[in-house]
Amino acid sequence: MSVILGIDPGSRICGYGLIKVKGNTLEYISSGVIKMGTCSFPERLHTIFTDISEIIAEYEPDAAAIEEVFMGKNASSALKLGQARGAAIVACTRFEIPVAEYAARTVKLALVGKGQAEKNQVQHMVKSLLGLSRVPAEDAADALAIAVCHANTEKTLIRMAGTKPGRRGRLMVKD
Repeated sequence: MSVILGIDPGSRICGYGLIKVKGNTLEYISSGVIKMGTCSFPERLHTIFTDISEIIAEYEPDAAAIEEVFMGKNASSALKLGQARGAAIVACTRFEIPVAEYAARTVKLALVGKGQAEKNQVQHMVKSLLGLSRVPAEDAADALAIAVCHANTEKTLIRMAGTKPGRRGRLMVKD
């Protein structure tokens, strides 16, 4: 059994989602968004770091997965997103949690079956796969989708390597 923290970084809203992996079963633990409000950019980075650290301290995940930076039309936005990711990643590494990175297209392909999936399609699949009673908020759904993608990727890699997961996501060779 392992707990995975998914993070959908953003400089104004940062989504997070936690799932428990028991064999082939995925179980929802918690999700939500960290809203930064109108504070300065450095204060927003501090909020991301502090809130992710508190989530990690409370739920003690074994691994984390975060969305990679994508380059849109605005280079400034991509740089701010990169800094938000950095704050979240440092929070994870502070607790010695391994961090995996996934492109948004890879996550959408893994959950919906097409890399160009719409937000509502991702939300619907997250609700369905985790047996939720309602659709989570967009950023929380994205974070849960990243965690699910990581869980499935990790299981596949373990199966291919002939190893089993150990504490904190480290791999151990089967006896």
